[in-house]
Amino acid sequence: MALRNILIHPDPRLKKVATPVTTVNDDLRRLADDMLETMYDAPGIGLAAPQVAVMSRMLVMDCAKEDDATPEPMVLINPEVTWRSEEQNVYEEGCLSIPEQYAEVERPTEVEVIWTELDGQARRERFDGLWATCVQHEIDHLDGKLFIDYLKPLKRQMITRKMQKLKREMARG
Repeated sequence: MALRNILIHPDPRLKKVATPVTTVNDDLRRLADDMLETMYDAPGIGLAAPQVAVMSRMLVMDCAKEDDATPEPMVLINPEVTWRSEEQNVYEEGCLSIPEQYAEVERPTEVEVIWTELDGQARRERFDGLWATCVQHEIDHLDGKLFIDYLKPLKRQMITRKMQKLKREMARG
């Protein structure tokens, strides 16, 4: 397994719609392993393939984050929300592509998602709480949408300027 570089906003690749995965093979399984290692190392609870410059519809997540919790890594290939609850929930979201910036985002409290597993099997599950927020956030990445796109323009511009400054500082090393 290898750590991958995480793209930092603004990067045009983060605004592109990812391409559906057509075959589940060893390369895809290796990418999933790399993404999980990168996500845990960051540390984060979710990571979408476009965030590591791979324009494929795949994401990884693990919202079991209490210190004594057993990891529950999930890999979702071509995930799609098939149902959303009427009830909304507000979470303070962050993003590995927008480091150290957080904002409250309102999303459906529960969602049902279908996807393909790494073994090629179709899967359907209903998520709630943090898992629901995370899977919606990551699927947004696959559609070229960032959590800051839910914010008012002024707050979004402020965060974008901070990220541009961070990228300049990182480039200078």
